[in-house]
Amino acid sequence: MISKTQLQPAPAGEAGTEVVLDVGPVAHGGHCVARHEGRVIFVRHAIPGEKVRARLTDADEKAKFWRADVVEVLEASPDRVDHFWHAADSRRAWSHGHPPVGGAEFGHIALARQRSLKADVLAEQLKRLAGVEQLPESPAGTSVEAVGGTSDGGSGLGWRTRASFSVTSAGRLGMHAHRSGHIIPVREMPLATDAVNNLRLWDIDLQGVDRVEVAAPANGSRPLVLLAPAEGTKPKRLAAIAAQLPADVSVAAFDPLTEAVEQLRGRLWVQESAAGHEYRVTGAGFWQIHRDAPGTLVGAVTEFLQGGGFLHPGAVVADLYAGAGLFTAVLADAVGDTGSVLSVEGAPGTSRDARKNLHAAPHVEIVQGRVERVLRQKPRDFDALILDPPRAGAGKAVVGQLVASNPRAIAYVSCDPASFARDVGYFRQAGWELSALRAFDLYPHTHHLETVALLTPRP
Repeated sequence: MISKTQLQPAPAGEAGTEVVLDVGPVAHGGHCVARHEGRVIFVRHAIPGEKVRARLTDADEKAKFWRADVVEVLEASPDRVDHFWHAADSRRAWSHGHPPVGGAEFGHIALARQRSLKADVLAEQLKRLAGVEQLPESPAGTSVEAVGGTSDGGSGLGWRTRASFSVTSAGRLGMHAHRSGHIIPVREMPLATDAVNNLRLWDIDLQGVDRVEVAAPANGSRPLVLLAPAEGTKPKRLAAIAAQLPADVSVAAFDPLTEAVEQLRGRLWVQESAAGHEYRVTGAGFWQIHRDAPGTLVGAVTEFLQGGGFLHPGAVVADLYAGAGLFTAVLADAVGDTGSVLSVEGAPGTSRDARKNLHAAPHVEIVQGRVERVLRQKPRDFDALILDPPRAGAGKAVVGQLVASNPRAIAYVSCDPASFARDVGYFRQAGWELSALRAFDLYPHTHHLETVALLTPRP
């Protein structure tokens, strides 16, 4: 519990005020809904059904809703567990006078209940934004499926092969609090793999750096550390930081805005393995962060497309928002030399990766550009498409282009249930239906989940 000396009294309705809340249902974004004197409050670090004392973190009188963090649990849910990470434990953090780090906002909830809450969010978003009243039947029913051993008593830790850190003003490794510029020093990252934690970045003086990105491939190949220099930092200082890292680690400087990467030591890319293929991925390029995500998603996508007869030798297919070519390579195998694959990626660096990764497949066409522009320039009748957009989703314009290209089926891979449900709504308005759906817990102890859906024209 937070003492009066740690939290100064604040007038009602100001950040810092403590209120007692009866916690309602889970909502998209990692919080639950509560009400206080007619005001909606999105409260984090709670579980539906609990009674808690919460500290207001955003409480503008003109705002439609407020935000709060739990500081004391008055009536606990049976699914509440001790948080695995002190820095991310809201009650412990606020008892020390500061907010918790973001990125582990479900760490106080038993894993099975985490997945149940995520399933509730997915169903609610699809009902509200897409009008889907009944989800398609699947082997897992309407549940969010565990990945990587977490269904049999596993901890849900050690799955991140990529991690992003900030740096404190004193040059120590840190992470931001949720929706805050406040940086909290950290000396561990329990969600990350041993390859990330064994770098011991918290022991290094990082003065002169604003941000640190780490990529440590699950196959054990050479990790890459990217350093985003602060304004005015000289190359000599970056070299000194690189010298403190193990010799078998590649190190580069990068600009988060332009994604330009400059070699300091070793390679500017990492070597990933998935679905029987090797992939080169540039330092700033996208790759799934869960060690088991590539294989899991490839398996779900190919099951939907091949099971429905949409993916076969000679088929004409496309991989949209293709990244370094994870799905493109699998499509190329499935359609064979008699088929064709169009692979579209907007980021120039990642598109170059795809060219290198697929150079031995002449029936694959790699195009760098916006999806809607490429589809207009290269119209064709597709048997199937894979759609794996960024968190913002595809959007109405792209959905319109996809429908106009007349594919027999679309496999949609999404990391955000809200943008996914919105896009499903656009497809439904255009005469399509949600034919199959699977959801995966690729981000244990966070509110995030991954979905794979099969969309087909309505008969």
